[in-house]
Amino acid sequence: MNPRQLEIRDIECRYGGHTVVDGLSLGIEQGDIACLLGPSGCGKTTVLRAIAGFEPVHRGEIALKGAVVSRLGLLVAPEKRRLGMVFQDYALFPHLDVHDNVVFGLRGLDKAAQRRIAGELLEVIGLSGAERRYPHELSGGQQQRVALARALAVNPDLILLDEPFSNLDVELRERLGKEVGDLLRSRHITTLLVTHDQQEAFALGDRVGIMRDGRLIQWDTPFNLYHQPANRFVAGFIGNGVFVKGTLTAPNAVQTGLGALRGRHAYPWPAGTPVDVLLRPDDIVPDPAGELQAEIVQKTFKGAEILYTLRLSEGNTVLSLFPSHRDHAIGERIRLRVCAEHVVAFAAE
Repeated sequence: MNPRQLEIRDIECRYGGHTVVDGLSLGIEQGDIACLLGPSGCGKTTVLRAIAGFEPVHRGEIALKGAVVSRLGLLVAPEKRRLGMVFQDYALFPHLDVHDNVVFGLRGLDKAAQRRIAGELLEVIGLSGAERRYPHELSGGQQQRVALARALAVNPDLILLDEPFSNLDVELRERLGKEVGDLLRSRHITTLLVTHDQQEAFALGDRVGIMRDGRLIQWDTPFNLYHQPANRFVAGFIGNGVFVKGTLTAPNAVQTGLGALRGRHAYPWPAGTPVDVLLRPDDIVPDPAGELQAEIVQKTFKGAEILYTLRLSEGNTVLSLFPSHRDHAIGERIRLRVCAEHVVAFAAE
């Protein structure tokens, strides 16, 4: 069995006496795109810098293709790790044109090989003919493409992306993110992306890690993070949702003010345990014949959908996504039903 492209085992990173990454472990298979997601200051960029060789580890180890490159007393130089890295600020050389930026890491190759590689990559990223333009002559999205081409030019074993789309406007960020994801998958390039944008992480990641205070809280598929969060922090951090009070009546059944809910997951607590149940907007469905009645107290137009905040007659407030052609007024009363196939519950605090 081939070793994982990246293996991180129980690493700790410190700045001075302050621990910023604590006991983090994860692995990424060849060709996968993985994301580290979390609030600012959670340690995700430090993890990226440790993988790249810019920061030492004070405990644990980092291995690339089975070879240890970082542990206490060992720090293989960044240029010997066969990595590509794309920074938040692109880090292009302003005095070099597009061609020379792309081939900067290929100085050991002859000029003909450099031209061939640059030409192929610029065609892939949609910038053929821009070889002699300079970074200041390019848009933000074009500069990001050049930074990616430069990272790909060295044929890396792993590409590290540090908040690569955060400086772009929302529409361009989504479009470029999809294009970059398609490119990386088509070339089977193993990738680790650091971001604070949930949509970006879920759209790109085969696996996503949720970080908090230097620790990896859950390393899972986007689907499982949304439907099977490991704890309250993940449940609250991922997507929208509200907690309603309930009582466990069976290992997979909860009685709430919205009625009885039955899910696929069995909980370990005894019947009668008070629980808090997470309800997502997609769990609350508009239904003219529904048993629940609610008053609309807030609405947010999202294009194809409208996110409604609803106050139920029994007192709970929930969220629901309606198709945008169902445009209701604030104060209007509507009927609903609960359609929660993935019941997520935590023991009541």
